[in-house]
Amino acid sequence: MGEMSWPTEAELDGIKKIVSEMSGRGMEEIRVVVSPYRICPLGAHIDHQGGTVSAMTINRGILLGFVPSGDTQVVLHSGQFEGEVRFRVSETQRPIQTIKRNGEIGKNNSTQSPEESNWGCYARGALYALQSRGNHLVQGIIGYICGSEGLDSSGLSSSAAVGIAYLLALESANNLSQSPTKNIEYDRAIENEYLGLRNGILDQSAILLSRCGCLTCMNCKTKEHKLIRPPSWQKDQKTGPQKAFKILLAFSGLKQALTTNPGYNRRVAECQEAARILLHASGSGELDPLLCNVEPEAYQAYKFKLEPDLAKRAEHYFSENMRVINGLEAWATGELEEFGRLISASGLSSIENYECGSEPLIQLYKILLRAPGVFGARFSGAGFRGCCVAFVDADHASEAARFVREEYPKIQPKLASQLNKDTAVLICEAGDCACVI
Repeated sequence: MGEMSWPTEAELDGIKKIVSEMSGRGMEEIRVVVSPYRICPLGAHIDHQGGTVSAMTINRGILLGFVPSGDTQVVLHSGQFEGEVRFRVSETQRPIQTIKRNGEIGKNNSTQSPEESNWGCYARGALYALQSRGNHLVQGIIGYICGSEGLDSSGLSSSAAVGIAYLLALESANNLSQSPTKNIEYDRAIENEYLGLRNGILDQSAILLSRCGCLTCMNCKTKEHKLIRPPSWQKDQKTGPQKAFKILLAFSGLKQALTTNPGYNRRVAECQEAARILLHASGSGELDPLLCNVEPEAYQAYKFKLEPDLAKRAEHYFSENMRVINGLEAWATGELEEFGRLISASGLSSIENYECGSEPLIQLYKILLRAPGVFGARFSGAGFRGCCVAFVDADHASEAARFVREEYPKIQPKLASQLNKDTAVLICEAGDCACVI
């Protein structure tokens, strides 16, 4: 796949210069968290039910330049958003929903600005996660955070990348050594407990566990993971020459934060209700109502008890789990055409069974399926806004990108006009895991 192209030396130097000016410290003292965005080729919408998922990172994401503040104060600026975030690591953080119930919005910090409510909550959430798990922090950070241009609210799990960036920075400043497994749980605490989003551990796991060129497989029930390496790029006696691939990101122009869309949490609840009915029917009602606790045989025997919407959610879960298993085998043997076919089938099930995806996303998905050289495509993220992701033959990546740029504006001229022409369709490569430089 060649050397990684992100972050560039120019990007790192630019961030270090900003933090140096903010803090009055030398550029050699500035540390940078590299927290990549993730894609999920297979395993859509089943992580919260304990399913098996696949993921990898891309060579785009979040960069957080920082330096230990020398006291308890946290001072943050953003490349995407206005305002300054200030708080102290000595302040006890409480979940946003608790603050709302008690009518204390704005009281958690007297210097809280309107902009902070939009982007500063992830930094506070990171502090909450560390505090609530028994970590004592005495050192804040002075930092500047920015994301790859045009990719915020894109369905690439920018929220998890941001949360992980703050966790790694605060840990680094306080000399806290935490395993990837612990940081997966810490970031889940940010989203599940602090922000109130009922998602699983796919996003965090991909960002913290991935390795360049590998497909990360995560069992969300047992928390076990493994890295599936592709066959050699050189000629293999069994499979023949391995095709090189690129990752295509095609953006819809829709932007909406997942925490504000009731469709996500509602579908999670529907999956749990389906699990509850199936478990009771099979005599296992004492188990947690998660579809991973339902044996496939029990699902086949009792799925007739599910009303139509719940039946669709369960069908997506069990069929997607099988697609993951088959996809891991296809990846390991270099069968990119089969791998892509499974990705497209996952996209179709997300539309028909999980019933997510707005009209523009569905239209974009169908355009990608017609693009030259594309092995397979699906929504990225929950599918309510953002982008679609496709695996494409490296030799046809530019042609495929050009095709999408030409076709999407014909169907969605207004949304397409809101996109930056240079970033409306991006050609990416596989990335590595999050780290502190």
